[in-house]
Amino acid sequence: MSAKTLTTADADTDEPSGDAWKVTFEGPRAQIHAALLAHEDAPDWDSEIVIAGSEIADDRPDDWQLEAWLSHPPAAHDLAAMRALFDGDAPTETIEHLPPTDWVTLSQAGIEPIREGPFYVHTPDHPALNAPGVRDFVIPASLAFGTGQHATTAGCLAMLAMMKRRGVVVRNLVDIGTGTGLLAFAALHLWPRARALASDIDAVCGPVVARNADANGVRLGDGGGRLAMVIAAGMDHPLIEASAPYDLLIANILAGPLVELAPAFASAVTPGGHVLLSGLLTTQEPAVRAAYARAGLRLAARMTRGDWSILWLRRRRFGGGRSRATVPSDWSRRW
Repeated sequence: MSAKTLTTADADTDEPSGDAWKVTFEGPRAQIHAALLAHEDAPDWDSEIVIAGSEIADDRPDDWQLEAWLSHPPAAHDLAAMRALFDGDAPTETIEHLPPTDWVTLSQAGIEPIREGPFYVHTPDHPALNAPGVRDFVIPASLAFGTGQHATTAGCLAMLAMMKRRGVVVRNLVDIGTGTGLLAFAALHLWPRARALASDIDAVCGPVVARNADANGVRLGDGGGRLAMVIAAGMDHPLIEASAPYDLLIANILAGPLVELAPAFASAVTPGGHVLLSGLLTTQEPAVRAAYARAGLRLAARMTRGDWSILWLRRRRFGGGRSRATVPSDWSRRW
Protein backbone atom coordinates (compact mmCIF):
# COMPACT_ATOMS: atom_id res chain seq x y z
CA MET A 1 0.00 0.00 0.00
CA SER A 2 1.16 3.53 -0.62
CA ALA A 3 1.99 5.88 2.23
CA LYS A 4 -0.86 6.95 4.45
CA THR A 5 -2.34 10.17 3.18
CA LEU A 6 -4.15 13.16 4.67
CA THR A 7 -6.03 14.92 1.88
CA THR A 8 -8.10 18.06 1.63
CA ALA A 9 -9.90 17.44 -1.65
CA ASP A 10 -10.76 14.56 -3.94
CA ALA A 11 -11.58 14.15 -7.61
CA ASP A 12 -14.03 11.43 -8.74
CA THR A 13 -14.24 10.68 -12.43
CA ASP A 14 -15.02 7.73 -14.66
CA GLU A 15 -12.88 8.97 -17.54
CA PRO A 16 -9.15 9.42 -17.92
CA SER A 17 -8.11 12.98 -17.17
CA GLY A 18 -5.98 15.22 -19.39
CA ASP A 19 -2.40 16.24 -18.73
CA ALA A 20 -1.63 17.31 -15.18
CA TRP A 21 1.22 18.81 -13.22
CA LYS A 22 2.34 17.95 -9.70
CA VAL A 23 4.23 20.22 -7.32
CA THR A 24 5.90 18.52 -4.33
CA PHE A 25 7.29 19.95 -1.09
CA GLU A 26 9.14 17.67 1.37
CA GLY A 27 9.57 18.38 5.07
CA PRO A 28 8.95 17.20 8.63
CA ARG A 29 5.49 15.87 9.47
CA ALA A 30 4.68 18.85 11.70
CA GLN A 31 5.58 21.33 8.96
CA ILE A 32 3.48 19.56 6.30
CA HIS A 33 0.55 19.16 8.68
CA ALA A 34 0.69 22.88 9.51
CA ALA A 35 0.63 23.70 5.79
CA LEU A 36 -2.43 21.49 5.29
CA LEU A 37 -4.21 23.27 8.14
CA ALA A 38 -3.24 26.63 6.61
CA HIS A 39 -4.79 25.47 3.34
CA GLU A 40 -8.07 24.77 5.10
CA ASP A 41 -8.12 28.36 6.40
CA ALA A 42 -7.15 29.95 3.07
CA PRO A 43 -10.30 31.81 1.91
CA ASP A 44 -9.16 32.46 -1.66
CA TRP A 45 -7.66 29.06 -2.47
CA ASP A 46 -8.02 28.05 -6.12
CA SER A 47 -10.35 25.04 -6.07
CA GLU A 48 -8.66 23.71 -9.22
CA ILE A 49 -5.53 22.97 -7.17
CA VAL A 50 -5.88 19.72 -5.22
CA ILE A 51 -3.39 19.14 -2.40
CA ALA A 52 -2.53 16.19 -0.18
CA GLY A 53 -0.03 15.32 2.51
CA SER A 54 1.51 11.89 3.06
CA GLU A 55 4.42 9.96 4.49
CA ILE A 56 7.29 9.63 2.08
CA ALA A 57 7.91 6.03 3.19
CA ASP A 58 6.45 3.66 5.78
CA ASP A 59 9.80 3.35 7.58
CA ARG A 60 10.22 7.15 7.77
CA PRO A 61 7.09 8.22 9.68
CA ASP A 62 8.34 11.75 10.40
CA ASP A 63 9.32 12.59 6.80
CA TRP A 64 6.32 13.91 4.88
CA GLN A 65 5.50 15.51 1.57
CA LEU A 66 2.85 17.94 0.42
CA GLU A 67 1.74 17.38 -3.16
CA ALA A 68 -0.37 19.72 -5.28
CA TRP A 69 -2.01 18.72 -8.57
CA LEU A 70 -2.99 21.14 -11.32
CA SER A 71 -4.52 20.74 -14.77
CA HIS A 72 -2.14 23.39 -16.17
CA PRO A 73 1.51 24.29 -15.75
CA PRO A 74 1.87 26.05 -12.39
CA ALA A 75 2.06 29.80 -12.83
CA ALA A 76 4.01 32.12 -10.56
CA HIS A 77 0.89 33.00 -8.56
CA ASP A 78 0.07 29.29 -8.12
CA LEU A 79 3.52 28.59 -6.68
CA ALA A 80 3.32 31.70 -4.50
CA ALA A 81 0.02 30.49 -3.02
CA MET A 82 1.52 27.08 -2.26
CA ARG A 83 4.64 28.55 -0.66
CA ALA A 84 2.50 30.87 1.45
CA LEU A 85 1.07 27.81 3.22
CA PHE A 86 4.47 27.37 4.88
CA ASP A 87 4.44 30.81 6.54
CA GLY A 88 7.65 32.02 4.92
CA ASP A 89 9.62 28.79 5.38
CA ALA A 90 8.64 26.73 2.34
CA PRO A 91 10.88 23.82 1.31
CA THR A 92 12.20 23.88 -2.23
CA GLU A 93 9.53 22.47 -4.52
CA THR A 94 9.82 20.04 -7.41
CA ILE A 95 7.52 20.25 -10.44
CA GLU A 96 6.55 17.20 -12.48
CA HIS A 97 4.51 16.91 -15.67
CA LEU A 98 2.09 13.97 -15.57
CA PRO A 99 0.69 12.34 -18.73
CA PRO A 100 -3.05 11.64 -19.23
CA THR A 101 -4.02 9.12 -16.56
CA ASP A 102 -7.07 7.24 -15.38
CA TRP A 103 -6.69 8.25 -11.73
CA VAL A 104 -9.38 5.91 -10.43
CA THR A 105 -7.73 2.87 -11.97
CA LEU A 106 -4.32 4.06 -10.85
CA SER A 107 -5.53 4.48 -7.26
CA GLN A 108 -6.47 0.81 -7.17
CA ALA A 109 -3.33 -0.47 -8.90
CA GLY A 110 -1.02 -2.59 -6.81
CA ILE A 111 -3.51 -3.10 -3.99
CA GLU A 112 -3.76 -6.86 -3.93
CA PRO A 113 -6.21 -8.74 -1.69
CA ILE A 114 -4.94 -9.90 1.68
CA ARG A 115 -5.90 -12.85 3.86
CA GLU A 116 -5.50 -12.49 7.63
CA GLY A 117 -7.06 -15.21 9.77
CA PRO A 118 -10.77 -15.34 8.93
CA PHE A 119 -10.61 -12.08 6.94
CA TYR A 120 -10.19 -11.51 3.22
CA VAL A 121 -9.84 -7.83 2.29
CA HIS A 122 -9.99 -6.68 -1.31
CA THR A 123 -10.73 -3.63 -3.42
CA PRO A 124 -13.67 -3.61 -5.88
CA ASP A 125 -11.23 -4.57 -8.66
CA HIS A 126 -10.90 -8.04 -7.13
CA PRO A 127 -13.65 -10.61 -6.54
CA ALA A 128 -14.67 -11.83 -3.11
CA LEU A 129 -13.18 -15.12 -1.99
CA ASN A 130 -16.56 -16.58 -0.96
CA ALA A 131 -14.89 -19.36 1.02
CA PRO A 132 -16.40 -21.13 4.04
CA GLY A 133 -15.38 -19.54 7.31
CA VAL A 134 -13.95 -16.46 5.62
CA ARG A 135 -15.39 -12.95 6.00
CA ASP A 136 -14.93 -10.91 2.82
CA PHE A 137 -14.52 -7.16 3.16
CA VAL A 138 -14.50 -4.91 0.10
CA ILE A 139 -12.63 -1.70 0.94
CA PRO A 140 -11.95 0.71 -1.94
CA ALA A 141 -8.77 2.73 -2.00
CA SER A 142 -9.86 6.12 -0.67
CA LEU A 143 -8.91 9.24 1.22
CA ALA A 144 -9.02 7.30 4.48
CA PHE A 145 -6.31 4.94 5.72
CA GLY A 146 -7.02 1.27 6.21
CA THR A 147 -7.47 -0.97 3.17
CA GLY A 148 -5.65 -3.77 5.02
CA GLN A 149 -2.43 -3.79 3.02
CA HIS A 150 -0.39 -1.73 5.46
CA ALA A 151 1.45 -3.92 7.98
CA THR A 152 -0.19 -2.19 10.95
CA THR A 153 -3.75 -2.78 9.73
CA ALA A 154 -3.07 -6.35 8.64
CA GLY A 155 -1.36 -7.04 11.95
CA CYS A 156 -4.36 -5.72 13.86
CA LEU A 157 -6.64 -8.06 11.91
CA ALA A 158 -4.40 -10.98 12.85
CA MET A 159 -4.32 -9.93 16.50
CA LEU A 160 -8.11 -9.55 16.67
CA ALA A 161 -8.44 -13.10 15.35
CA MET A 162 -5.98 -14.29 18.01
CA MET A 163 -8.03 -12.60 20.73
CA LYS A 164 -11.14 -14.40 19.56
CA ARG A 165 -9.36 -17.76 19.49
CA ARG A 166 -8.13 -17.23 23.04
CA GLY A 167 -11.64 -16.68 24.34
CA VAL A 168 -11.83 -12.89 24.67
CA VAL A 169 -15.43 -11.73 25.12
CA VAL A 170 -16.33 -8.25 23.87
CA ARG A 171 -19.65 -6.52 24.52
CA ASN A 172 -18.60 -2.90 24.00
CA LEU A 173 -15.73 -1.73 21.77
CA VAL A 174 -14.24 1.45 20.36
CA ASP A 175 -11.87 1.96 17.41
CA ILE A 176 -9.89 5.21 17.77
CA GLY A 177 -8.54 6.48 14.46
CA THR A 178 -10.73 4.16 12.42
CA GLY A 179 -9.86 5.39 8.90
CA THR A 180 -11.96 3.25 6.54
CA GLY A 181 -13.68 1.45 9.43
CA LEU A 182 -12.10 -1.89 8.58
CA LEU A 183 -10.87 -2.79 12.07
CA ALA A 184 -14.22 -1.91 13.62
CA PHE A 185 -15.97 -4.02 10.99
CA ALA A 186 -13.65 -6.95 11.71
CA ALA A 187 -14.23 -6.67 15.46
CA LEU A 188 -18.00 -6.65 14.93
CA HIS A 189 -17.70 -9.78 12.81
CA LEU A 190 -15.85 -11.56 15.62
CA TRP A 191 -18.20 -10.27 18.33
CA PRO A 192 -21.46 -9.70 16.41
CA ARG A 193 -23.56 -8.73 19.44
CA ALA A 194 -21.15 -6.05 20.65
CA ARG A 195 -21.94 -2.38 20.72
CA ALA A 196 -19.31 -0.63 18.57
CA LEU A 197 -18.10 2.95 18.27
CA ALA A 198 -15.55 4.27 15.78
CA SER A 199 -13.89 7.66 15.66
CA ASP A 200 -11.40 9.57 13.56
CA ILE A 201 -9.86 13.02 13.67
CA ASP A 202 -10.44 13.56 9.93
CA ALA A 203 -13.99 14.47 8.88
CA VAL A 204 -13.51 12.75 5.52
CA CYS A 205 -13.67 9.41 7.35
CA GLY A 206 -17.34 9.84 8.28
CA PRO A 207 -18.78 9.33 4.78
CA VAL A 208 -16.03 6.83 3.93
CA VAL A 209 -17.00 4.62 6.87
CA ALA A 210 -20.70 4.97 6.01
CA ARG A 211 -20.13 3.87 2.40
CA ASN A 212 -17.91 0.98 3.44
CA ALA A 213 -20.38 -0.15 6.08
CA ASP A 214 -23.17 -0.22 3.51
CA ALA A 215 -21.01 -2.14 1.02
CA ASN A 216 -20.11 -4.74 3.63
CA GLY A 217 -23.46 -5.18 5.34
CA VAL A 218 -22.38 -3.53 8.59
CA ARG A 219 -25.30 -1.92 10.38
CA LEU A 220 -24.82 1.66 11.56
CA GLY A 221 -26.36 3.16 14.66
CA ASP A 222 -26.38 2.62 18.40
CA GLY A 223 -26.92 -0.73 20.11
CA GLY A 224 -25.74 -4.31 19.91
CA GLY A 225 -24.41 -5.40 16.55
CA ARG A 226 -24.26 -1.82 15.25
CA LEU A 227 -21.51 0.70 14.64
CA ALA A 228 -21.71 4.39 15.55
CA MET A 229 -19.24 6.87 14.03
CA VAL A 230 -18.00 10.18 15.43
CA ILE A 231 -15.35 12.70 14.42
CA ALA A 232 -13.02 13.43 17.31
CA ALA A 233 -9.39 13.91 18.28
CA GLY A 234 -8.31 11.13 20.58
CA MET A 235 -10.99 10.51 23.20
CA ASP A 236 -12.38 14.04 23.04
CA HIS A 237 -16.06 13.40 22.26
CA PRO A 238 -19.06 13.16 24.62
CA LEU A 239 -20.24 9.90 23.08
CA ILE A 240 -16.84 8.25 23.48
CA GLU A 241 -16.76 9.24 27.15
CA ALA A 242 -20.40 8.35 27.81
CA SER A 243 -20.10 4.92 26.15
CA ALA A 244 -17.15 3.85 28.33
CA PRO A 245 -16.01 1.57 29.84
CA TYR A 246 -15.05 -0.64 26.90
CA ASP A 247 -14.10 -4.31 26.82
CA LEU A 248 -11.89 -3.60 23.79
CA LEU A 249 -10.18 -0.40 22.64
CA ILE A 250 -8.39 -0.40 19.27
CA ALA A 251 -5.97 2.38 18.27
CA ASN A 252 -3.87 2.16 15.10
CA ILE A 253 -2.43 5.67 15.13
CA LEU A 254 1.04 7.04 16.05
CA ALA A 255 3.50 6.19 18.82
CA GLY A 256 3.51 9.74 20.23
CA PRO A 257 -0.26 9.99 20.66
CA LEU A 258 -0.37 6.40 21.92
CA VAL A 259 1.99 7.36 24.74
CA GLU A 260 0.12 10.55 25.61
CA LEU A 261 -3.27 8.87 25.47
CA ALA A 262 -2.23 5.92 27.66
CA PRO A 263 -3.94 7.22 30.84
CA ALA A 264 -7.14 8.07 28.96
CA PHE A 265 -7.20 4.72 27.18
CA ALA A 266 -6.55 2.83 30.42
CA SER A 267 -9.35 4.61 32.27
CA ALA A 268 -11.75 3.96 29.38
CA VAL A 269 -11.49 0.14 29.49
CA THR A 270 -13.00 -2.20 32.05
CA PRO A 271 -10.79 -3.93 34.64
CA GLY A 272 -9.48 -6.94 32.75
CA GLY A 273 -10.34 -5.22 29.46
CA HIS A 274 -8.26 -5.25 26.31
CA VAL A 275 -6.34 -2.62 24.34
CA LEU A 276 -5.00 -3.26 20.82
CA LEU A 277 -2.31 -0.82 19.70
CA SER A 278 -0.48 -0.36 16.43
CA GLY A 279 1.06 2.37 14.30
CA LEU A 280 4.33 2.18 16.25
CA LEU A 281 7.72 1.12 14.98
CA THR A 282 9.53 -1.64 16.84
CA THR A 283 12.08 0.96 17.96
CA GLN A 284 9.22 2.92 19.57
CA GLU A 285 7.74 -0.11 21.34
CA PRO A 286 9.66 0.23 24.65
CA ALA A 287 8.38 3.78 25.22
CA VAL A 288 4.81 2.79 24.38
CA ARG A 289 4.86 -0.29 26.62
CA ALA A 290 6.35 1.70 29.48
CA ALA A 291 3.57 4.29 29.23
CA TYR A 292 0.88 1.63 29.36
CA ALA A 293 2.57 -0.24 32.22
CA ARG A 294 2.45 2.99 34.23
CA ALA A 295 -1.24 3.27 33.35
CA GLY A 296 -1.93 -0.21 34.71
CA LEU A 297 -1.89 -2.38 31.57
CA ARG A 298 0.23 -5.44 30.98
CA LEU A 299 1.31 -7.13 27.78
CA ALA A 300 -0.82 -10.10 26.72
CA ALA A 301 0.76 -10.68 23.29
CA ARG A 302 2.76 -8.94 20.64
CA MET A 303 3.63 -9.49 17.00
CA THR A 304 5.75 -7.68 14.48
CA ARG A 305 5.18 -7.02 10.82
CA GLY A 306 8.35 -5.73 9.23
CA ASP A 307 9.41 -2.67 11.23
CA TRP A 308 6.02 -2.37 12.96
CA SER A 309 4.79 -3.68 16.32
CA ILE A 310 1.26 -4.75 17.18
CA LEU A 311 0.51 -4.94 20.91
CA TRP A 312 -2.32 -6.62 22.82
CA LEU A 313 -2.51 -5.22 26.34
CA ARG A 314 -4.83 -5.98 29.26
CA ARG A 315 -5.84 -3.69 32.08
CA ARG A 316 -5.16 -5.03 35.55
CA ARG A 317 -8.27 -6.05 37.46
CA PHE A 318 -7.51 -3.84 40.43
CA GLY A 319 -6.94 -0.15 40.97
CA GLY A 320 -7.58 2.79 38.70
CA GLY A 321 -10.73 4.64 37.93
CA ARG A 322 -12.31 6.61 35.14
CA SER A 323 -10.94 10.06 34.50
CA ARG A 324 -11.81 12.65 31.95
CA ALA A 325 -9.99 11.99 28.67
CA THR A 326 -7.37 14.49 27.58
CA VAL A 327 -6.18 15.21 24.04
CA PRO A 328 -2.46 15.58 23.23
CA SER A 329 -1.74 19.02 21.86
CA ASP A 330 -0.14 17.60 18.71
CA TRP A 331 -2.48 14.64 18.20
CA SER A 332 -2.80 13.70 14.54
CA ARG A 333 -3.16 10.57 12.42
CA ARG A 334 -0.80 9.31 9.87
CA TRP A 335 -2.52 8.82 6.51
